[in-house]
This record gives sequence, structure tokens and C-alpha cells, in this order.
Amino acid sequence: MSSTAQLLDGKALAASIQAALTQQVQVLHAQRGRPPGLAVLMVGDNPASAAYVRNKERACANVGIASFGRHFPATATQAELERVIASLNRDDRVDGILVQLPLPDHLDAVALLNQIDPAKDADGLHPVNLGRLVRGEPGLRSCTPAGVMRLLQEYQINPKGQQAVVIGRSILVGKPQALMLLEADATVTIAHSRTPDLGAIARTADILVVAVGRPELITADMVKPGAVVVDVGMNRITDTSGKSRLVGDVHFPSVQTVAKLITPVPGGVGPMTVTMLLQNTVVSYRER
Repeated sequence: MSSTAQLLDGKALAASIQAALTQQVQVLHAQRGRPPGLAVLMVGDNPASAAYVRNKERACANVGIASFGRHFPATATQAELERVIASLNRDDRVDGILVQLPLPDHLDAVALLNQIDPAKDADGLHPVNLGRLVRGEPGLRSCTPAGVMRLLQEYQINPKGQQAVVIGRSILVGKPQALMLLEADATVTIAHSRTPDLGAIARTADILVVAVGRPELITADMVKPGAVVVDVGMNRITDTSGKSRLVGDVHFPSVQTVAKLITPVPGGVGPMTVTMLLQNTVVSYRER
């Protein structure tokens, strides 16, 4: 018998967390005489990045966070961006700084991220914050994996003693995700696009997190019946009729009949990423 997986509704959870943050910000703003501030830096005209930045700025406005965003032409230089980051580090109105990735090829993203004051690192990607995660110390956490952990918590999925498989090893999602699951007492396997017989590894997972950026890579035969499947992928594909739509890294229609719980795309992990960014900004604001 086939049943349909319950949805892990990131959109609804994000809305409730943002409502709580809005109330916190109102109280703190009144006490401190200024709102929390977030600066999102975007370089060039990548349409996906532009959409993400608009989303982030709209979410900031809804919660009461001031936006100090800057949009640079694709020709912006490394030195120019480093100067801007240095001035934002010194700016007392700014609690969080984020560089929207990917950057144009002539820029060194790692060097720029390393310039951000770790206390203002809203994306949790500075080596100091990643080091704190490795050591299990408090610090700002990378937004997408933190959003995944919060979503699991909301649906009372305790990773303790579970087999977790993370497919993807990026510094943005895969590596920090594996560390967070490990911190929650899961037994963690990291696989990736070059793993031989990916299906065999994926099928061992009680909790399967997929973040490789390959449309519909994971099919029903690669998923253990009753698993929790978290799809971090966001891929725009165009079908034969020329219509474009967003799909994840998981083939949702088939996996939905095997998994116990699954995130939809869109409406799963995406809204949680933005919400954790807002939460990181508010945490920095409270601690400064």
C-alpha cells in the first residue's frame, strides 16, 4: 500500500517565527532607540540572486529590521567591496552583514567573507563561526542548515540515534548540516555527486538531507520507506512546452509515496533560510 508523506511546511513555520521576531523587535527598538540593521551586498545582475535579495529585504521590512543593502555593478572591484565591508563593520546601526553569493568570477568570495566581523556574520560563514560550530560552541549558525534543524524540531523529529545522510558537501549547506546533525546525536554520513552507488548510501537514511543542486536526482528507489526527506535544492527547469518551474533535488511525486515526511519545493527549506537570517540579525543586535 502506498501512502502520501506529510509535508514539512517551512512556509507556515517561517511565518510564525517571523511573527515572534516582529514582537521582540518592537520591544527592543523601543528600549534601544534603533531597530536591528542588516546589510545585504549584491554584485552584478544574477536574476536568482536579485530575487533572493528582494525576498530578504521584504522579510526585513515585515519584521522591523532596517535594510542597509547595497547593489554593485558586476565590474565592482575587490578593494571597493572590502572598503564597504570595513565601513559596515564600524557602523553601529548594522548588526548583520551578508554577501549574496555567487559573486562574479573576478572576485574572491572567501577573502570577502573573511573581512566580515564574526559578530556581524549574519550568514554564519566566517571561519570563526564555522569553527565554533565544529567545536560545539555557541555562535552564529549558517542559515539554511539551521533552518533545517528548526524544521525537524517543529515536527518533533529528534535526530538522536538516527541514521542521517547528507548529500552535498558545500560550505553553505552540506558540511555545516552534517555538523549540526552530529551535534544532535545523529550518526551522520556525508555523500556527494561523486559518491559511487549513491542510492545504496541514501537508502540507509532515517533522515535524508539533499543539497547538491541537481534537479530531481533522488528518486523513490533511493529512499528508505518511512524516511524523513529534506530537499534543499532549488532548480529552475523548463518543460517541453517551454514553461519553467522550480523543482528540488528530490523527485517529489515518486518520493512522496515512500517517505513519511518531506519538504515541498518551493515552500519548504527556502522560507526557513530567510527566517534564520533575520533571527541571526536579531541575535547579533541583542548581544551588541
